[in-house]
Amino acid sequence: MDPVKMNKTAGLRPVNAPEIHPTAVVDPGARLGHNVKVGPYAIIGPNVVIGPDCVIGSSVLLTGHVIIGSGNRIFHGAAIGCEPQDKKYHGEVSYVEIGDNNDIREYCTIHPATGEGASTRVGSDNLLMAYVHIAHNCRVHDHTVLANAVNLAGHVEIESHAILGGMTPVHQFVRVGAFSFVGGASRLPQDVPPFIKVAGNPIEVAGINAIGLKRGGFSDEDLQNLKKAYRLLYRSGLNVTQALERIAADCQLTQHIEDLMAFIRRSDRGIVR
Repeated sequence: MDPVKMNKTAGLRPVNAPEIHPTAVVDPGARLGHNVKVGPYAIIGPNVVIGPDCVIGSSVLLTGHVIIGSGNRIFHGAAIGCEPQDKKYHGEVSYVEIGDNNDIREYCTIHPATGEGASTRVGSDNLLMAYVHIAHNCRVHDHTVLANAVNLAGHVEIESHAILGGMTPVHQFVRVGAFSFVGGASRLPQDVPPFIKVAGNPIEVAGINAIGLKRGGFSDEDLQNLKKAYRLLYRSGLNVTQALERIAADCQLTQHIEDLMAFIRRSDRGIVR
């Protein structure tokens, strides 16, 4: 285990706390922090580490190599750490790593990575609603909302403060940018740049995510600058390369604009248009 993973285990004590329901099955090798509560019929495997102040609901399954931070609530029937649904997986040791203060609702599934020592990562302060699936090698950053039955294929990345509406499937290797908003029952075959709204099947771009940006503390000047960049990218008739050149020339080069341009330049699948 690398030093980052080892640090998460510091100060944890063996499982013997009275907060464990008598019907729960907790392997003696599992490590639980203080004030962890484990509900009825939960199953926790030998290579699971749970930080302090977590609530593990009834019939939750935690198996494989799973490292969970503090203050998380995992609700009834969630299954975390089961083998990935990937034919390239051949039993190698890989991880699920979850940060702090997440709500993981009923029947969510989170699979470990494919590849020796690799991880599927969920950050902190996220809301994963019921039936969300996070596949192998995904990365979900912080403060995201994945509504009911969002399905992430392998290697998907969801940046901080993004919101995905319910019943949305996301194609493998797609990236969803920070502070973006994806309408319910959309289909995402390509990257969604930061700060914009998209919806539909086929997907359509609907403007900047003004409400989400205001809630996130963006100023009126920030919004006007991003609207200008949006018009150049989506309403000018320019191709992506030309639009980026115009954005660099015509927009105030704030950190938000720099982040937008860097995201687009890193896109392997192309951005939604």
